[in-house]
Amino acid sequence: MNVLVTGGSGPSGIAVARALHQAGFRVFTVGSDSTRIDAAARQAGDGVTSLVCDLADPADVQALRKTLAGTAGAMDGVIHLVGGWRGAAGITDQSDADWDFLERGAITTLRNVSRAFYADLAAAGAGRFAMVSSTAVDKPTAATASYVAAKAAAETWTLAMAEGLAREAANEGTALRGAAVVLVVKALVDAELRKAHPERTFPGATDVEDLAAAVVGLFSRPAAELNGRRLLLTP
Repeated sequence: MNVLVTGGSGPSGIAVARALHQAGFRVFTVGSDSTRIDAAARQAGDGVTSLVCDLADPADVQALRKTLAGTAGAMDGVIHLVGGWRGAAGITDQSDADWDFLERGAITTLRNVSRAFYADLAAAGAGRFAMVSSTAVDKPTAATASYVAAKAAAETWTLAMAEGLAREAANEGTALRGAAVVLVVKALVDAELRKAHPERTFPGATDVEDLAAAVVGLFSRPAAELNGRRLLLTP
């Protein structure tokens, strides 16, 4: 099975790509910087393929799909790990620059990727689309207004994908095969971050290795148990 990991340059992308690779998937990891994504793919494991794409550019994403279709075939899974964080003191200083950054990372990239690969996932025997969101969406604050608004929009788009997958299966009179899910964390932490801050305990944070294990598990669970779900991954 082919799985695409977007936002693959960071710790979560490396952990997810590595876990999928070790589980026997054919993994393609995507980033915007060739040096970083090549290094990340090497860390994830021999055989993980690195690709460069501007996921905020729909034409670039369509070109990515065309390249993958020609070299590997359709994708069975897309794990979307692109995001970013910006905060402020309150409502009045939520800047347009911060919103533009968050909209591009959390919403635009997800829209482009999901539109390009939706047909692949809908046709797959066990197509899976997953994004990572935040518990902050359930309890927004003035300081996080832009961040939670962008995450909420990305969640809504993902849940709309889930409805589309379910409706198409119902129209065809077939069992649901594909699933779009939201993985919810308070924060993500990795070994390097713990090493850099030994004085911190990171309460409520999810280790990237636990995120990776949850992603691998999506492919062995029935689609009907997953589609349209928000799965809480906090410890």
